[in-house]
Amino acid sequence: MTLGSHLTPLARSHIEQADVVFAGLSDGIVEKWLERMHPDVRSLQPYYREGKSRLKTYREWVELMMVEVRAGKRVCGVFYGHPGIFAWSPHKVIEVARAEGFEAHMEPGVSAEDCLYADLGIDPGRFGCQHFEASQLLFYERRIDPTGYLVLWQVALVGDRSLGRFATGPAYRQLLVDLLVKDYPPEHEVIIYRAATLPIERPRARRVALRDLALSPLTAEETVVLPPAMPLKPNVAMQAYLEKLDALERVEKIA
Repeated sequence: MTLGSHLTPLARSHIEQADVVFAGLSDGIVEKWLERMHPDVRSLQPYYREGKSRLKTYREWVELMMVEVRAGKRVCGVFYGHPGIFAWSPHKVIEVARAEGFEAHMEPGVSAEDCLYADLGIDPGRFGCQHFEASQLLFYERRIDPTGYLVLWQVALVGDRSLGRFATGPAYRQLLVDLLVKDYPPEHEVIIYRAATLPIERPRARRVALRDLALSPLTAEETVVLPPAMPLKPNVAMQAYLEKLDALERVEKIA
């Protein structure tokens, strides 16, 4: 996720030993740094285009990599963050390669989610944590639990059904806000977060009221976090049942 500091020794080894490296990275500077590690780095970024479906772009990425695989080359795809999180192409190219009889695997990496937990001081095990791609909340009926953390990805693109836009406007985000206020008060504080991608950067975290989220400027790299809005409600019936099981276990040990 951050240049230089999040690359594992094993991932570096795969890059250096590859015949060709395809790069889907977050920053041109990171791409230049990668080029110092390998003489044949091919950027995937030029295949993006306004109005062009991202799914079409991702399919092109898969075919570009598979052409080299089929030619007998050792191919390495390098993607920012974890290559399997919010990344269709890495999963698909592995699936296609294996179906054609080639060896393929994915190395885990440090994701924006990992950075988020560290930078915002969130332990997902304390109250629980839900993650949704923001548009899924509009396109499908999903159940939100306001007693835990809610992490929304790609809010800047919320409501985009074309997969061809780089951002949607405030009216689209207002639909998301209208949905969220069914479970959260309008004044509930939300955090707009972006991880650092360069060592000279610092992570960014802006705090706004939920009601103001629609008019807050957002980039595709920013993630929206809603902290818990209410305390956990004890399950009294289940705790009573567990107490009976504990008592029964104590009796059995004595016997």
